Amino acid sequence: EVDLVESGGGSVQAGGSLRLSCEASGYITSKFCMGWFRQTPGKEREWVALRDVSGAAKYAESVKGRFAIFQEDGKNLLHLQMNSLEREDTAMYYCATRSSICVGNWKQYDYWGQGTQVTVSS
Repeated sequence: EVDLVESGGGSVQAGGSLRLSCEASGYITSKFCMGWFRQTPGKEREWVALRDVSGAAKYAESVKGRFAIFQEDGKNLLHLQMNSLEREDTAMYYCATRSSICVGNWKQYDYWGQGTQVTVSS
């Protein structure tokens, strides 16, 4: 069992920055992928940024160059640094993990946090 708890969401003006955090606890295997997803009402959940066990990161085209996913050394703490935020980034953001390679399909992730809301206003 893995527990994920997100924090750091909030309201910000366009062009601003936020850092989301995801604290993981429980059994985390050596082969895992952790990632950030987001969802807006009426739309399917989409992947934003993924990080595999080697530290390699992948980003959705819409956030490439603006967002960065990283893990604190020695801690089960995953962050998503979001810069140059746009109104289109407004969504509920979720942290998720799976015990295999990173994939973009949200349905293939085993554990999810409760989500944290990000609202970007112009």
